[in-house]
Amino acid sequence: MARVIVDVVLKPEILDPQGQAIARALPRLGFSGVSDVRQGKRFEVELEGPADDAAIAEVRKMAETLLANTVIEDFVVRVEG
Repeated sequence: MARVIVDVVLKPEILDPQGQAIARALPRLGFSGVSDVRQGKRFEVELEGPADDAAIAEVRKMAETLLANTVIEDFVVRVEG
């Protein structure tokens, strides 16, 4: 069994209002030195078999089809562990 992580974030040119709200709140909470925050999503996909090239390609297809809106979001697929 393998776990594959898909991290999805807005593309750099897309405004991120939630990230901006977090960045503005941090100084009020005593955190300093943060110049920007980008908010995203994380998906953990448990595979029945090994995370071989075919399985990773299948997860990548899942991300392109369902997990990410590739018009406005970028994603990264990686095997955990």
